[in-house]
Amino acid sequence: MLQRVDGEKNGNRRGRRSREEILDVASRIMAERGYAATSLSVLSRETGLPKSAVYHHFESKAGLLSAVMARGAYEFYAAMREAQAGGPSGETPRERLTWYLLRTGEVFLARPEFLRLHLLLLMSAEVAEAEMDAMIEQVRRDGRAHMNTMIAASFAPEGPAIAQAVADELDYFGIAGFDGAFIGMQADPGRGIAHQMTLLAEAMAALGEARAAELRAAAQA
Repeated sequence: MLQRVDGEKNGNRRGRRSREEILDVASRIMAERGYAATSLSVLSRETGLPKSAVYHHFESKAGLLSAVMARGAYEFYAAMREAQAGGPSGETPRERLTWYLLRTGEVFLARPEFLRLHLLLLMSAEVAEAEMDAMIEQVRRDGRAHMNTMIAASFAPEGPAIAQAVADELDYFGIAGFDGAFIGMQADPGRGIAHQMTLLAEAMAALGEARAAELRAAAQA
């Protein structure tokens, strides 16, 4: 009986390892080639596992992509929370935004495959092919919500109403800036993301401060 239990535990551990290995390899290859160009034959060759292992763990290639994106999103946002633990430093919205965006940029650099695959899917027909529309939309919503929280925290001294109004107006702009900086870095790796994040923080702070001034004036009128 003990041998059977030990055998089941070992089998479960091997199963988890093979699942994670498939996810690791699929994340890398899909980020490099895209979803359509990532064949099960390539995955089998790169992992040393049979194609049947993919079907066993994920049921289909689309199921594998869904698992890749779900794990990537979970790990990305967990790393983001860890990097930004303790809250922003600095007295001004610009200083606080710079603190947030630089740390977010560091997470992007540490986990480029997730964002690269996300953008590849976003700009191609592969999302519809893999029935990933809902997953991609959820990732975008989560990213925008996180950006909204960072902006609101950066403008917190203005009071909760103004800080939230500024965040609601600028969160989409902030996400677009991030996407553009990441794509630009892929085209020209010599341009570090830290400088781009500093420029983005300056632009967002200027826009936010102008909007906050308008809202303060309106409240006093």
